[in-house]
Amino acid sequence: TAAQSAINRSKGAHRNRAKHLLGTRLRTGDLQICSPRASDSESSSRNPKLESPPAAMGADSEDAVKQLSLLMEQVEAPLKRSFQGKDLSISCLFQNVHQGYLKETLVRFLKAREWNVSKAHKMIVDSLNWRIQNEIDSVLERPIVPVDLYRSIRDSQLVGLSGYTKEGLPVFAIGVGQSTYDKASVHYYVQSHIQINEYRDRIILPKLAEKFGRPVTGCVKVLDMTGLKLSALNQIKMLTSISTVDDLNYPEKTETYYVVNVPYIFSACWKVVKPLLQERTKKKVKVLSGSGKEELLKIMDYSSLPHFCRREGSGSSKHSSTDADNCFSFDHPFHKELYGHIKEQASHKELIKMGSLHVSIPEPDPNDAKIVEVIQAEFQKFGEENGSSNGHKA
Repeated sequence: TAAQSAINRSKGAHRNRAKHLLGTRLRTGDLQICSPRASDSESSSRNPKLESPPAAMGADSEDAVKQLSLLMEQVEAPLKRSFQGKDLSISCLFQNVHQGYLKETLVRFLKAREWNVSKAHKMIVDSLNWRIQNEIDSVLERPIVPVDLYRSIRDSQLVGLSGYTKEGLPVFAIGVGQSTYDKASVHYYVQSHIQINEYRDRIILPKLAEKFGRPVTGCVKVLDMTGLKLSALNQIKMLTSISTVDDLNYPEKTETYYVVNVPYIFSACWKVVKPLLQERTKKKVKVLSGSGKEELLKIMDYSSLPHFCRREGSGSSKHSSTDADNCFSFDHPFHKELYGHIKEQASHKELIKMGSLHVSIPEPDPNDAKIVEVIQAEFQKFGEENGSSNGHKA
């Protein structure tokens, strides 16, 4: 029929545009999925690039999702051929990323690249290569041992799951101001961070999606700035490594960042950094007054509030409550479950070499590197003006 012919022509047009954009190169033995070639720049310029896509998926954004989906399909066949029928394909590699929610995942990568199809495709391909080269799919089979080392990491890399929002999103609490990152090598901290990301994406979010009968693909984060000092400059490299891993491989996983217990030094930096951020990022960051309790109770129940938000002037986020309530503690149910899961997965595998997982850190985006420079300069300026290192206005 005429209608069917029109549909077929539309599909053909999408597929032709996808083929024109795609460049792949595969080396057997040393897997390398490649992004579009530089020579495709002319065709890339014809891709939809929506600087301000509509809040609801409109025609242009739907078109971008279709094109990106077709690009990923085009990589599938040559990858299968290169491994001579072995069970290794883009769909297998991508499964641990999208967990059955392919469209939502493509949208995340498109958002991260301002809806530019070619750039979003390159970002996915680069991320898949990173996962392959660093064996990320098996990171939940690599426990950090001995357990005392893991406990030390939990005491110096303050992060945990405090509960869920009223809409069902996980609430991750992060003790930015009091994380010292001084009990282990950088590799262990990066490994631990990736394990939490993967546990969130492979275990927590799929369970929530099954519970609610709808996709749950993100979370909210509450950042505690209690104790933020000039000495945080010493951790800039570590924090940049972790944020780069997240930006390039786990894009758009955080719906909102709530910043609480803010000292003057943060406020001063925020005024300088905020104008440098993309509008999309600025909208995600909410700097709250005091502990943020009043505002946070609008989106979550009291039981899900991080311990450092439960009362004004609660003091140290490390020691303000019992270990069972403190989601940073190794004795909190979340960390017990996470570590237990990793140990159980490891027990099903052959004995592997002990030691940290050395994950390669991608180069940060130039714009992000610039922001880090601005933060460093602002911290140094603050120190010179105040002649102190307590991080608070005199």
